[in-house]
Amino acid sequence: MVMGASGSKLEKALGDQFPEGERYFGLENFGNTCYCNSVLQALYFCIPFREQLLEYYANNKTPGDAEENLLTCLADLFMQISQAKKKTGVIAPKRFVQRVKKQNELFRSYMHQDAHEFLNFLLNELVDILEKESSAAKDSPQSSSPEKAPNGPVQPLANGVKKEPPVTLVHKNFQGILTNETRCLRCETVTARDETFLDLSVDIEQNSFITSCLKNLCSTETLNAEDKFFCDKCCSLQEAQKRMKIKKAPHILVIHLKRFKYIEQLGRYKKLSYRVVFPMELKLSNTSDDVDTEYSLFAVVIHVGSGPNHGHYVSLVKSHNHWLFFDDENVEMVEEQTLQTFFGSSHEYSGNTDHGYILFYEGLGGKS
Repeated sequence: MVMGASGSKLEKALGDQFPEGERYFGLENFGNTCYCNSVLQALYFCIPFREQLLEYYANNKTPGDAEENLLTCLADLFMQISQAKKKTGVIAPKRFVQRVKKQNELFRSYMHQDAHEFLNFLLNELVDILEKESSAAKDSPQSSSPEKAPNGPVQPLANGVKKEPPVTLVHKNFQGILTNETRCLRCETVTARDETFLDLSVDIEQNSFITSCLKNLCSTETLNAEDKFFCDKCCSLQEAQKRMKIKKAPHILVIHLKRFKYIEQLGRYKKLSYRVVFPMELKLSNTSDDVDTEYSLFAVVIHVGSGPNHGHYVSLVKSHNHWLFFDDENVEMVEEQTLQTFFGSSHEYSGNTDHGYILFYEGLGGKS
């Protein structure tokens, strides 16, 4: 059987270097579920997220009575992979995919889905579940037992008042804070508004670097004419300058390249095959404390295909200094330079349709 063959080939390729305790499993495709498989592989190899999810699940799993949800299905799948007897093979994420379709009608059809929309849906759904469980644990009379508290034990304070439960494991790993600063050009008053993000969606240009895409996200724009800003101090509409800054960089930085653009003249979306270089190491400047945050690339979700409504998703993942290519059931080792083939095309009509779509970077400032 080919699947098994790809597994044993991978074991041969890694030989003595096969990482202790690690598992490399392909995921079965249930009719156009590659959008889901590629994102799951990237999240599985986001080690702090994987470890915290499995730890949370182990501490909060109540046999029999717990209602199945996306969190339990995801943790269950991660557990199946991490505790598999074999080092390589194929797992069918059937329960997880069924749950996704049950929760969201968007993913019910067999049509081509968007991997970024799926990632967004999944992370937000996990946040909802964790927050509900957290408030339920606070309200429950048994919540003083430390091992039942969501997201890790809640330490009771000396006077019997419980501390607020920590932010969810999704927030811990993926959440950053953006600050929108608007400066009135008449009175110079700066109005700042914070907003949280789990990923950054960036516009892309031909032959650019990911760093310039991030700079454009944080560039200054002038609000004038019809776009004037209402200044509370001047009590009137004024010209102003607006810019965005990253106030708090996340531990895991997820960057979504906006490769699908609505073209007015065509009346439809078109895929931009632009060449956008994403480096192995990334420095995030434009942070409000002016401290550069350093990141290292560990996963890329790739869209294969010439248009937005059809195609395929695969992922490249870095694990223990090796790069692996996951294409549904198949897993193989690749050289680091292979990543360069997924930057995009320098000219529009190129035969290459495999392009980096979602990038996952891990902060180098130590594991959180």
